[in-house]
Amino acid sequence: MRNGRRDIHHLPLAGMNVPAVLQLPDADERAPAVLLLHGYRSHKEQMADTVGRALLDVGVASLAVDLPLHGERERDLDAGAQRNPLALVAVWRAAQSECRDALRWMADHPAIDAERLGVAGYSMGAFLGVIVASKNPAVRALVLAAGGDLPEGTPFERVIRTVADPARAVRSLRGIPLLMVHGRRDRTVLPDQAQRFFEAAHEPKELRWYDAGHWLPDAAVSDAATWLAARLGRRDVP
Repeated sequence: MRNGRRDIHHLPLAGMNVPAVLQLPDADERAPAVLLLHGYRSHKEQMADTVGRALLDVGVASLAVDLPLHGERERDLDAGAQRNPLALVAVWRAAQSECRDALRWMADHPAIDAERLGVAGYSMGAFLGVIVASKNPAVRALVLAAGGDLPEGTPFERVIRTVADPARAVRSLRGIPLLMVHGRRDRTVLPDQAQRFFEAAHEPKELRWYDAGHWLPDAAVSDAATWLAARLGRRDVP
């Protein structure tokens, strides 16, 4: 296991004070780094303590952030506003802006190599991550865990796609290596949603299945970290 440093920050992203966990490996050169995006009703520590630690083991830095309305920011929007569709659209757009600023902050950090940045998102974070990656040329690798296309045939599918269309975003990832990890028994983001999403993506891409539900096993976390390290140029990782 590699040694490293873990720091808690409150970053000024898109005009907000965003809590974040930065983990840096001990290294004599600038390290590759990955922006970690958690799932619904989760928080930055969930990502930092799982994939963040696995990345540290292979010499890759990470920044895990609390997305709007989550973690330390759970009370950013009152209960009434959370039921307002326009308010939620504004929150979604703010999350995208914060992620773009987070990638810029990472690129400017003296211990991070701006040419070797990746994004890893779980569930809701996967929906957000693919949209952010599709609009940011600095992203060199993308992992989507328990993510996929929107469910078909829901009453609000067309409306949601006008605000956030993950299928359109994944088709825009030309040239960005994509790894999807998914549970065969996932009942939150169904396997057919993941398969449809994967088929819409361009090469290079890979989809790995695990005998799991929406919560993926440690093997998926380790596999994702090793894959990211290889794609972002760690010479000591196969």
